[in-house]
Amino acid sequence: MDYTYKYPRPSLTVDAAVFRKKKNNTEILLIRRDRPPYEGEWALPGGFVDMDETLEEAIARELEEETSLSGIDLQQLHAFSAIDRDPRGRTVSVVFWGILQNDQQAKAGDDARDAAWFEISKLPELAFDHKEVVETAIKTLNSTLNNQDKKT
Repeated sequence: MDYTYKYPRPSLTVDAAVFRKKKNNTEILLIRRDRPPYEGEWALPGGFVDMDETLEEAIARELEEETSLSGIDLQQLHAFSAIDRDPRGRTVSVVFWGILQNDQQAKAGDDARDAAWFEISKLPELAFDHKEVVETAIKTLNSTLNNQDKKT
C-alpha cells in the first residue's frame, strides 16, 4: 500500500562523535565536507538514514563510507532537533558517540574531502550545529571516564 501524507515531515540523519586518546590529549574525528551545504568546512561524519536501515546500521555505514572506520562501539548520545539546524530543510539528527580502541587509520571517502583528528581543546569552526553536538559529546565522554575512574 502506498502511503502519502499532506503534512510535511522532517528528514532523519545520524552523526558520529568518535574520540581517541593520543598521548595526553583527547581527540575527535572530523571530516571536511565535499558537498554543499558547508562545502569545505569541518563536520562530524554522518548523513541521511536510508529507508531500509536502522539508526545503528546507518551510523555504521556513514562512518565507514566517510572515514573507513568500522567496528567501533557506538552509543546513542542525543537527538538534535533545532528547527534551523540544516539549511536544506527540517532535519533531526540522532548522534552517536564512541571511543576508538585500536589503531585504525581514518581515510576520507564518499562525500568527505578529508578526515582528521583534532584535539578537543583546539577545534576548527564546525558546520551545522556541530559545535553544540561536540560540546554535548565531550560532556558525556568526561562523565563516562570520571565514572570509570571512580569504579577502579
